[in-house]
Amino acid sequence: MPGFTPGRRWQPAYSPFKKETFGLKILESIEKLVKGPLFGCRMCGNCLLQETAFICPMECPKGIRNGPCGGSMEHCYVDETRPCMWFKIYERAFRMGREEKLLEVMPPLDWDKVGGETWGDVISQVKKLGTGNVLRGLVDRQPAERAATWDAIFRPVRQPDWWQGDSEYHPPAYAEPVSELEQRLKAGEFVVTAEVSPPLTSAIKKLKSNIDLVRPYVTAINFTDSPSATPRMSSWACSTICLEQGAEPVMQIAARDRNRTSLQSEVLGANGLGIRNILCLSGDSPKMAPGPRSRMDIVDIDSIQMLWILRRMRDEGKYLDGREMKFPPQYFLGAAAAPFASEPRFQALREHKKVNAGAQFFQTNLVFDPDGLELWLNELAKRDILDKVYILVGITSLKNVKIARRMDEEIPGVFIPQKLIQRLEKAGDGAEEEGVQIALELIEQVKAKQGINGIHLMAVGWEEIVPRIVREAGLLAE
Repeated sequence: MPGFTPGRRWQPAYSPFKKETFGLKILESIEKLVKGPLFGCRMCGNCLLQETAFICPMECPKGIRNGPCGGSMEHCYVDETRPCMWFKIYERAFRMGREEKLLEVMPPLDWDKVGGETWGDVISQVKKLGTGNVLRGLVDRQPAERAATWDAIFRPVRQPDWWQGDSEYHPPAYAEPVSELEQRLKAGEFVVTAEVSPPLTSAIKKLKSNIDLVRPYVTAINFTDSPSATPRMSSWACSTICLEQGAEPVMQIAARDRNRTSLQSEVLGANGLGIRNILCLSGDSPKMAPGPRSRMDIVDIDSIQMLWILRRMRDEGKYLDGREMKFPPQYFLGAAAAPFASEPRFQALREHKKVNAGAQFFQTNLVFDPDGLELWLNELAKRDILDKVYILVGITSLKNVKIARRMDEEIPGVFIPQKLIQRLEKAGDGAEEEGVQIALELIEQVKAKQGINGIHLMAVGWEEIVPRIVREAGLLAE
């Protein structure tokens, strides 16, 4: 096990993608010899150790470089034999008082550098600043001067010109709402959205009928993007059909199945079709999918990087490569939030970073514990971001105790108190009705909490229950 990284070496080091000089090969060998035993270094060529409490994020099976996924717990759900690497990064960063460094939005890998060394870039930056100036700055008596010198060395290395990530909040550069969902949230309405499951086949009759069924009761309809890494009709196709049916869609887009090129082109296409709400997700690991499984070792971009790219496309009119566009897209950007994935303070930091990157609304994982939700909201309030993002709480109606137990035990980031499971068990044949009553009680408790702007009903294939829940919860818009 690497000395500074808690977890076994998960994969071998990368190999360079280009021919290199003999001198660079020597430097790479030395860097690997030092950083391999200490950090489990995979030689990604884009080192972030300074910012991640000296635990390498490339040890994460998903290769996520900006924080934990929505399934983060003490142990990784992709490889249960290992700790969640980002949980360990957060744990150490908080212990060392370095947690605010984790707010900086880190770039995706520059694959031209993958397999190479990082020390050469550091040495080049020291030469650029002046070796004497650097040495004087690093031994200065003032902590601020030492920190500034350190940052002057490493920031240009980890934040290339094509990215320029930071830890600041970036409000949207437009004033008027671009969708009905955004308009209603800005107007202060308690909003209801719902999820309609994309079909497993090419037939769309049932999809259309479900859209028509829930349309009068919600502001927008959300379409999942192959949850559990199991293929279904694409979210953008369902969103387009939703528009044709006269309803407003929320298009989900999972980083799992995209690279940086497909992300930008797909979003431009969706925007051209009239889709104005986009929900960015990292996506479930192929570990959750039926076999044969696709590649599980890395994602090209994570959800925070998606938000950063899409925000800049919209507000600055720029592609990731710096090209300018004459007619930038317009959309309302959302992200997933996971109040119960790990410690509330860890999750609040993760959510804070998403808000800084560009998230304007959150759709949470399913919530069954309003008291636990309050702890998460308190942590968000401490970070002063409740007024910068709209929060839609995930609610579902449990059909039976078997489903409840499976969600509690197998779905990452979902926690169901035992008292609710016991209620369903005790209800017996009436468990379906008991599940509806539980959902209504949860909505009533959630509505009373400050900082909550609406609910997101996840029907999980039971779209017929949405109208009843909306009516009985008193949420039907006038």
